[in-house]
Amino acid sequence: MKALIVEDEILAAQNLRKILEDLGSFDTINTLDSINSTIEYFRNNDQPDLLFLDIHLADGLAFEIFDRVQVDCPVIFVTAYDEYALKAFRVNSIDYLLKPLDIFDVKRSLDKLRRFSRTSGFIDNELKNLISYFKKSTAYKSNFLIPVKGDKLMPLKTDDIGYLYIDHGVVKIFTLDGKAYNMENTLDELEAMLDPELFFRANRQFIIARKAVKDIDFWFNSKLSVNLKVQTPEKIIVSKARVTEFKTWFSIGK
Repeated sequence: MKALIVEDEILAAQNLRKILEDLGSFDTINTLDSINSTIEYFRNNDQPDLLFLDIHLADGLAFEIFDRVQVDCPVIFVTAYDEYALKAFRVNSIDYLLKPLDIFDVKRSLDKLRRFSRTSGFIDNELKNLISYFKKSTAYKSNFLIPVKGDKLMPLKTDDIGYLYIDHGVVKIFTLDGKAYNMENTLDELEAMLDPELFFRANRQFIIARKAVKDIDFWFNSKLSVNLKVQTPEKIIVSKARVTEFKTWFSIGK
């Protein structure tokens, strides 16, 4: 049997791999660390017998995987998520593992999955129910409170954001009218707060708003250079590996 672990925390991935090896349930155990690498895996490989999937990955929420590629194998979610999300798992009878993992929890989940797999269509239907529930429960930011001089907080609508940028560890929000504000959050944290239909993580330094895109140039080595309606400190380059994803995002979003 073949298992696939999708986990961006190295120690957590190593721990789960060791547990599965100790249980001896799988002949092959592969490990990935992102949404994009998981999508590529499912596009180019046979389905694993079981997928262990961390919900909150560095490049977004793992539920995005199911929108972009066919996943026919059973899934056990690995999470340190909020209580409302865990309630959804309980209601829909999809199993989850709460970090930190131990061998007894993993064995319990495997035994539970084996029982459910005897019921035709059960896993597939419940997984769809969970994804639907989670999407309805996800609330993205419509406003931010921005620290400004004089110990004040200024409200900023996400509709007014042109792009977010990190430089030497400092994260800034740039508005459509050219103003810039320092943020205390990391770029990864801000990415999770923003509606992925309206904002795109172009690369490690930039998150861009759809409404800020002016035009797009073809760049070297099949990359894209995205030009915004507002000035940026450097070119915004989308890598060759993400060109298709960017085009899809821009063409079918809100």
